[in-house]
Amino acid sequence: MSTTDGATSTEFHTLYVNHHGWLQGWLRRKLGCCASAADLTQDTFVRLLAKHEPIQIRDSRAVLVTVARSVLSNHFRRQKLERAYLEVLASVPEQLMPSLEEQAILLQTLQELDRLMDGLEVPVRQAFLWSQLDGMAHAEIAERLGVSVTTVKRYIIKAGVQCCFAE
Repeated sequence: MSTTDGATSTEFHTLYVNHHGWLQGWLRRKLGCCASAADLTQDTFVRLLAKHEPIQIRDSRAVLVTVARSVLSNHFRRQKLERAYLEVLASVPEQLMPSLEEQAILLQTLQELDRLMDGLEVPVRQAFLWSQLDGMAHAEIAERLGVSVTTVKRYIIKAGVQCCFAE
């Protein structure tokens, strides 16, 4: 089954109706939360529906679990990022505390940056973040990472390209 040209809305509807409850139960067991399981179930089906290239589904549950694992992984990564952000925010003096709207925008920006840099090697991500967020000099980054300044420059360019040209 394909979610693009080859699939009819009826085929996708059938997949959804036949497996929605099962997938939500699978996610509920993984998460221990009915509301999060419902959200991630929907995200899984939306991701399948949004595929640009045709996908062939022979074993519906295997495909759903594969996509759901990816959605689940992203969910846990966002939670970890949010916890780290809240820990840093807790250390900010009250007079410097951003407004709730600014906090939400900052968190969304961090999550988008994390999404854009997904798949980059740790040293590449680290060099880019130290450079862009901490304002560290290339020589200092090179020393911390144990690489040359030229390598740091390549890392920063690679991460910048990833962020600029990601879909």
